[in-house]
Amino acid sequence: MAVRPDADPGADPASAGHPDPGEPTPAHPAKPPVPVKAPAPGRHAPFVVDPRATLVYRGTRWLFTSLMRLWFRPVVSGPGRVPETGPVILAPVHRSFADFGFTPFVTERKLFFMTKDSMWSSRFLGWLLLHLGAFPVHRESADREALARAEEVLARGQVLVLFPEGTRQSGDEVTELLEGAAYLAAKTGATVVPLGIGGTAEAMPKGSKIPKRLRIQLVVGEPLAPPARRATGRVSRRAVREATSELRAAIQSVYDEARRRFAAGATD
Repeated sequence: MAVRPDADPGADPASAGHPDPGEPTPAHPAKPPVPVKAPAPGRHAPFVVDPRATLVYRGTRWLFTSLMRLWFRPVVSGPGRVPETGPVILAPVHRSFADFGFTPFVTERKLFFMTKDSMWSSRFLGWLLLHLGAFPVHRESADREALARAEEVLARGQVLVLFPEGTRQSGDEVTELLEGAAYLAAKTGATVVPLGIGGTAEAMPKGSKIPKRLRIQLVVGEPLAPPARRATGRVSRRAVREATSELRAAIQSVYDEARRRFAAGATD
């Protein structure tokens, strides 16, 4: 899932409604995480960037990945390409609801991600999502609050899972991307890592409830540097567009490879 920013990174932040990505990113000294509370029914939980792998996080991640590994037997090509430190945007192709579930297989780092706001109507699910590093987003509009939360995750040197295509797409071609990934990379200096996922469209197509037991192929692409800044420290709209185009080509490449491996039944 991705948020489309409505501000030009090279524009006057006062008129755009967002901070200027040309401004230096403020330092974020290590802070003890702010205590959080479970959400009341129908309300969003307060979100804080907590880099700790808590017992709830570790236990849930272990259980979830164990079940995913047992059922889908995912194979990872290009392990180790996700930087071990610093801000990272993990940018997967998006063809199935199951796609997000394969991101923990490409890095041991804690992951933060956006979820549709309707998932936060349950008190327990909201509490669990909160402790798993999730925060809500309104998909029907440019959600500035979600964008600010995503920026904070990266400014704190964490890993954000962001689907540049936005919602689930269909077909073999990666079409036009939203500019959220490039925008956030420009703002925070985050590295962007494309991720191809082959087989989820067949294992769990849109509308299905029970996934087929197929071997899923993951291809991690080479990390992409954030858009270059001008001498003034600003990043132009053109640079964001070019970075988005580069990311689209990179995602297409790893998606093609992941689909090829899935079709061939590769196991290495």
